[in-house]
Amino acid sequence: MSLREILEKLVERKVPVWLCDNHNKKWEAKDLLRDLSIPMLKKKAHIQSGLYIAEINESGYLGSVLFRLQHK
Repeated sequence: MSLREILEKLVERKVPVWLCDNHNKKWEAKDLLRDLSIPMLKKKAHIQSGLYIAEINESGYLGSVLFRLQHK
């Protein structure tokens, strides 16, 4: 699943969460869909509900955490 697909599902389901980046800046999923670059949105990713969205590396393993989830 791509980061774009994850973000689209969060928007579609109206999930009340903030997505916090590595600098503790809070984003809404709809804003990230609008503002992130195409290559970033195409990254393979995994969402661990209630915790984080992590990148999936080339070997198929979880890589770095892209965003932590924080309930509104």
